[in-house]
Amino acid sequence: MKWWLGRKYNKTDVMWAFVMIAPNLLGLMFFYMWPVIQTFYFSFTEWGDFGKYHWAGLSNYETMLHDPDVWHTLRNTLLYTFLSVPISIALSIVVATLLNQKIKFVYVYRTLYFLPVVTMPAAVAMVWKWLFNSDYGLLNQLLHKLSIDGPMWLTDPMVAPFAVILVGVWSSIGYNMVIFLAGLQGISKSYYEAADLDGAGFIRKFWTITLPILSPTVFFASLISIINAFQVFDLIWMMIGDKNISLDTTQSLVYFFYEQAFVLNNEGYAAAVAMLLFALIMIVTIIQMKLQNKWVHYE
Repeated sequence: MKWWLGRKYNKTDVMWAFVMIAPNLLGLMFFYMWPVIQTFYFSFTEWGDFGKYHWAGLSNYETMLHDPDVWHTLRNTLLYTFLSVPISIALSIVVATLLNQKIKFVYVYRTLYFLPVVTMPAAVAMVWKWLFNSDYGLLNQLLHKLSIDGPMWLTDPMVAPFAVILVGVWSSIGYNMVIFLAGLQGISKSYYEAADLDGAGFIRKFWTITLPILSPTVFFASLISIINAFQVFDLIWMMIGDKNISLDTTQSLVYFFYEQAFVLNNEGYAAAVAMLLFALIMIVTIIQMKLQNKWVHYE
């Protein structure tokens, strides 16, 4: 059997290959592809009581285009994504570089940084909500001891978005750190030995050796981080809530989707919002894939 690579494969090997990947392929189609197809179909419908719906054509998309709330939440989502992701990636690289050195208790430090990844997002949000409390929260108590009036972290519409971004960055550093550690440990030591002979310092080696070789890992981590950031919901739902005046400046597209689907029971319109988010993620991902040739260096 001749495939697109121009190589000949044994039919029996090909059959067993498909048998081996069939469980994952079926799971992918059933749990991922089919819901996407359903959501796309439902975005053209209008729902009534008792789960009944009828075909509505492009009305949901027309409404969405003229809905200021959609574009407002889109702006909030973009603000969160394009502030939190670069900061998280930069800090993760720094932390991974430091924890790639031979220092005491390095495994303890790695575990501490990774703990937020294995902690329930709801628990993380609740802890930070307590820390951000303007009356008895730990942060404002520390600022008070320094004779500084702490801000209203979660109830000031101008401050709340940055408080959510802070928690998002803190939560993602551990995951990205593990990815960068794997990339760093794959760099041959011969590069650094040659640089030492040339008298290069730590900073010079980082910019001329570490970062260029690590660029494929940075690209992968950036791709995953942007996709996750576009889907932020739990931090906003747990820390801000629907009664908070700051919801207007922190509400994301996913939160807006949740509100339309499960609070207002407007499932057809919510499906259209979900497709907007899907299209946005696809566009950003394609742009990243196109731009990687300009800065990603593969050995």
